[in-house]
Amino acid sequence: MDLIIVESPSKAKTISKYLKGKFKVDASGGHVRDLPEKTLGVKVTANFEPKYEITPSKKEVIKRLTAEAKKAGKVYLATDPDREGEAISWHLQTVLGLDENGENRIEFNEISPAAVQNALTRPRKINYNLVDAQQARRVLDRLVGYKLSPLLNNRIQSGLSAGRVQSVALRLIVDREREIQAFVPDEYWTFSAMLQDRLTKYQPFKATYQLKKNGESIGKELAEQVEEKVKSGTFKVTKVKKGVTKQHAPAPFTTSSLQQDASNKFAMTSPEIMLVAQHLYEGMDVGGDHIALITYIRTDSVRVSKEAQDNALAFITQEYGAEYVPAKPNHYATKKGAQDAHEAIRPINLAVTPASVKGSLDKKHYNVYKLIYDRFVASQMAEAQYNTMQIECESAGYTFKASGKAMLFAGYTAAYQEVVKDEEEDVSALFPPVEEGDELNLNSLIKEQKFTRPPLRYTDASLVKVMEEKGIGRPSTYASIISVLTKRRYVEKDGKYMVPTEVAYKITDMLLKYFTDIMDVGFTARMEDDLDKIEDGGCDWHKIIAEFYPSFAEKLKTASTDGDEMTDVLCEKCGSRMIRRIGKYGKYLACSNYPACSNIVSEAEVEISEVRCPKCSANMIVKSGKFGKFLACPNYPECSSILPVDAKITEEKCLDCGGAMLLKKGKYGEFLECLKCGAKRPLGGEKNEKTEGICPECGKPMRRMRSKTGKIYYGCTGYPECKFLSWDAPTGGKCPECGKYLVKRNDKIRCSNKDCNHTEELPADEG
Repeated sequence: MDLIIVESPSKAKTISKYLKGKFKVDASGGHVRDLPEKTLGVKVTANFEPKYEITPSKKEVIKRLTAEAKKAGKVYLATDPDREGEAISWHLQTVLGLDENGENRIEFNEISPAAVQNALTRPRKINYNLVDAQQARRVLDRLVGYKLSPLLNNRIQSGLSAGRVQSVALRLIVDREREIQAFVPDEYWTFSAMLQDRLTKYQPFKATYQLKKNGESIGKELAEQVEEKVKSGTFKVTKVKKGVTKQHAPAPFTTSSLQQDASNKFAMTSPEIMLVAQHLYEGMDVGGDHIALITYIRTDSVRVSKEAQDNALAFITQEYGAEYVPAKPNHYATKKGAQDAHEAIRPINLAVTPASVKGSLDKKHYNVYKLIYDRFVASQMAEAQYNTMQIECESAGYTFKASGKAMLFAGYTAAYQEVVKDEEEDVSALFPPVEEGDELNLNSLIKEQKFTRPPLRYTDASLVKVMEEKGIGRPSTYASIISVLTKRRYVEKDGKYMVPTEVAYKITDMLLKYFTDIMDVGFTARMEDDLDKIEDGGCDWHKIIAEFYPSFAEKLKTASTDGDEMTDVLCEKCGSRMIRRIGKYGKYLACSNYPACSNIVSEAEVEISEVRCPKCSANMIVKSGKFGKFLACPNYPECSSILPVDAKITEEKCLDCGGAMLLKKGKYGEFLECLKCGAKRPLGGEKNEKTEGICPECGKPMRRMRSKTGKIYYGCTGYPECKFLSWDAPTGGKCPECGKYLVKRNDKIRCSNKDCNHTEELPADEG
């Protein structure tokens, strides 16, 4: 039996069902090998060759697939039809020991019975141009990320990362926020006049005029002057324009436009949209069946196959009528620079309507499927038509305008409604049949003070749009970029808007200072063009990296050593001169004999605390760390004690080990904690040195203690040798009926066994 290998189990399940058990279909779970996780994995001095390693979590997967491949008559690699999918197939071919020139690669744009069967009749060799383009991206991103991230960690704070594309996207967000902060609003006034023709008395309509800044200050006084002139003047129609406008249907979805529309309409994040779309592409359980619903989801093309278009036109004729079919089929131009490798995103089968699957899908999957379905159907429909009318009328030299439209023919809008509409336009009805020269009555005039607004912060949708427009990244990367910015806390969400955090400014400013090319939008876009050239076979990927890296390495060296200054201070460990450097916590001195000597010391005068180290008794010193100041033992690394900067050592000793007790604040107030063994006891009130009762296990006195919730309990003073605990004070005696230990509870002596009812009176001297 032949073997087909795909990425995901869901995709494998769908294909296996379509092939009716005639093929063994298994999943790799994505990449099976990659660059090493903890080392660079790129041989910079050996033509930038990558060093791939088996992903640890995929060893069992490879073992299983290897065994299946040996038993199979033929192995087909059916990963996604893009660069990354091609690279996954290449890695699988390599680790499974398949013939590198074998025709074992198949691809399809949709997971349907016909598409899969057709692909099996046309296997091909691995396209190494696609593989090389993906390798170039991976190596380039590893070099940038692996080299820049330590710089950010050393100079700003720990836990930061940088990326070739992610950093440019972050710059867009930071630049927009600074633009907003620097924005100075301009005052303007709007005047809304309700006008009515004098003769026929048709329904009043609204016309507006804006009083904007034209080299002079606009204030309330000027606005009132305009209001007075307009009211005392006569409104006369100066221009009337009537016509019929046509609105063409929008193109079917690309990855970018899907993310924008779904984000705007359903308030979904880009990563969330792509995850839902991935499920719809790979296959889902629908009405007791497992089927794929949409075509491949990572595309920048608006092209559709002739078969899909013919099916759509037949569907539109049947469902909407022949008048909704355009005179000529709609064709859309893919934007310049797009890879155009696949069709646009569309439903696989128009017979599978959103209504028919609504009961099987959750709300998010249903919404995204319906959106894709409706947009594709609409893209093949006739234009919408409107009666339009624009009116200009004048009073006291001020021109008021009104425009509106009324639908003549719904066209594509019968299937799909776009989000954006002109708020200044009345889309519900036409205005009265006025003519030029007609005089109008002014029923009312309302003036409003307004101020120009700063540009809006980016949303998922608008960031994806601008990244696409500027050529930053590719369709497959938009969602992952936004995901990283959010997970790393470089941005926070204010509703749907992205707000850069404080660290985002620091990262952006540092990278802009030293790496102007990497942070340049144009440079990033040109790099994407270079990757496209590799895919087209017109360029060796090693050359692209070789042209980039030397300049990058030089800038990295400058950024790492900027501010370094040789001093006369000698290293106390090796005697070499110390270099003054700037780190994330300020200035410090580092030995110039590095890496032979890695000694570093703070340049600031060391502050000595009165607090003695609880382990070696040395006076502790004040240091600054990630979370502020703290006390540290000066004998580090021999002694690694650290304490809070406001630590207070009391004169009391631990009852368990005799160690010093530290005064601390907790949820329930102040308490004492042993610096040696960690034992705790409350401060004041019932202290745990008060003994009451006798331990039934070792015979030592019991210590009265208090829990965090304030409840009294009893612990043996023989701790840690004896760990006996009890909620009641044990008397030391045994129950004559069951042999369990006796306790004092509610002015009685009772058996600790809840199933025993033995009770005794307290002795007279304890009553």
